[in-house]
Parts: sequence; C-alpha cells; structure tokens
Amino acid sequence: MTRGNAPAPRPGILDISPYVGGEASAPGFDRPIRLASNESALGPSAKAIAAYRALAGEIHRYPDGGAEALRAALGRFHGLDPRRIVCGAGSDELIALLLRAYVGQGDEVLYSRHGFLMYAIGAKAVGATPVAAPERALTADVDALLARVGRKTRVVFLANPNNPTGTYLGKAELERLYRGLPSSVLLVIDAAYAEFAAPLDYDPGARLVERAENVVMLRTFSKIYALAGLRLGWAYCPPAVADVLDRVRGPFNVNAAAEAAGVAAVEDVEALQRARAHNDRWLPWFSQRILSLGLELSPSVANFVLARFPEEEGRNAGAAFLHLQSRGILVRKVKAYGLPSHLRITIGTGEEMEKVAAALGEFLAR
Repeated sequence: MTRGNAPAPRPGILDISPYVGGEASAPGFDRPIRLASNESALGPSAKAIAAYRALAGEIHRYPDGGAEALRAALGRFHGLDPRRIVCGAGSDELIALLLRAYVGQGDEVLYSRHGFLMYAIGAKAVGATPVAAPERALTADVDALLARVGRKTRVVFLANPNNPTGTYLGKAELERLYRGLPSSVLLVIDAAYAEFAAPLDYDPGARLVERAENVVMLRTFSKIYALAGLRLGWAYCPPAVADVLDRVRGPFNVNAAAEAAGVAAVEDVEALQRARAHNDRWLPWFSQRILSLGLELSPSVANFVLARFPEEEGRNAGAAFLHLQSRGILVRKVKAYGLPSHLRITIGTGEEMEKVAAALGEFLAR
C-alpha cells in the first residue's frame, strides 16, 4: 500500500533521465555482433584473465583500499607519480566523486554539447545545472566553452577524444582552454580513448596536470584494455585533488580481482600494441567503406565512427538501426546526445566490420 508521506528524493532527482547503455541483444540471435558500447574488438589480455582467475580463492579477503599495486603499475608505465593517482570503479565513479566533492546546489557544470551523458546526469544528481556549449563541426569549441564560464561554474568536463563524435582537441587548444579558465574552476579531461588516438598533436593531459592545481585527467580500463565488466578507472590529479577524492571515495571502491587484472593488463604491453594496431587498420578501412556508401562521418580518432544518415523515411538512422538489428548487428543510437540522425558504430573484429559494411550497403541500396 502506498502512503502519501513516503520518502521523497531531493528536488531535481526525478528530472534526471537515466543513462541507458548500448543494446546487448537482438531478437533471434544468440550471439549478435555487439558494436554498441565501444568495447574492445580483441578482448582482454590473456595475462589479465589469468590474474583475475587467480583471485578466485581470495575473494573472502578485503581488497587493498589504496589500490597500491595498480597505482604503482600505472606510474611505471606512464611515467607518473603514483601518489597523484586515485583509482575507482570505472571513470564513471570518479566523475561522480569529483562532482560530489566540488559542486553543489545552484552551481554550474560546463561541457561540450555532444559530450558524454554522465556529465549532465552527474551534475543534476548533486543539484547543479548542466550547461552545454555548442560545438563546431562536432568538435569541442574552446571559445564557446570559455564564453559560458561564469561565477557559478565549478567544473568543466572535456571528453578528449570525445564520445560519441570521435573528434578531439589538440595540445594547443587544450592549453588555451586551461589558460582561459579561472583557477577556481576544475578542468576535467576525460581521456577514456587516449590509447587509440594517434595524431601527433594529441595530448591526454598528464603533463598539464603536473603543472596545474585545477586540472584532472581521467582514464579507463574499459576500452583498449577490454575490462569493461570489471569497472576500473583512474584519475591523475594535483595532490590536493587526490587528497579530496581519497576522503570521499569508498574505502574499498576497487575490487581485488579488478585490480589484479588491471595490473596484468598494464604490464602486458604486447596485448596493448595488438589492440592499437587492430584499430589502426580497421578504423580507416571501415571509414572509407562508409564514406563510399555516401554517408557522412565525423573524423574519429577513437575506436568507433559516427555516421550520419539521410532524413528521409526508410533511409534514416532509425531505419538503419532496425535493418542492422535484423541482421544480428547492434550499434548505438545517439538521439540522447542530440544526434538523432546518427548512429555510432564500434570497430569490432575484421569479420564483423566486413559484415556491417555489407549490411549497410544492402540497406542503402534498397
């Protein structure tokens, strides 16, 4: 029986549209081709899988609350100070922790118009107002972002490379954004796809963190390391920000199996190189095939493409999604990102990309 005085959430919570992940099943297919969530085409490192399995007999023990081994491994591999690293249950948790620690009721959180959905969701969850700056050619616009910084702005999120567009800002533009922000505003560079980005002017932001007091870089194990199911991410921070995150995070927020697999994944450089080489081959191959079909693409440097479909009924993005689904191929609708005419397609195995290209050719030839 429902009572009139049942507990009520804070104002604004019920205005949040919950995050909905990519499709994982297709009617009539036991094992569909899953290209909706930017998961790795090659799967995890064999060494990471072995490390995960080796923890089976130890799951009655609490994990290391400071993720010391993982932070040390990340420090060695990237040449970073482990004391500045804070690990979390995916970069999603770290986004939420940063907002919880630095943003409150009535504040504003700024991000690029087609940036990751969790920035706006997280802002609303702490009572703040999300502010979206317009983009230029589906790319973050530094001038537009800086023009919207005001006295209520507390955090600026920049996904670089961006999801779902695949575009990026080069080092010079990243520096210009940082220099244009007040020192009281926290710049969070979400570099989830950094390992895929090959352009010479791309910089994930670690060195900027080391000389600034208001910049954080986020990274994840969900993409090139293929550990999405374990929920593992990390932040590289100024010492004061790392201290704040350690005060607000849960004491055992990274489970032991995830940490062990993460350490093994970082140390398996050959697996990382294979995954990068695979993407370097199939991203341009698939991009060219899509362009040859007459579709528009944003210039992606990540492990996915964003394709724009015609507006006409029967040939639009919705129809294309259903056609692919009927062939057992799952891609990502991005209407929630303000891109109703587009579909995002992850780079899968070579065989999968050939099947997707063939299915899209069939669809557009109708």
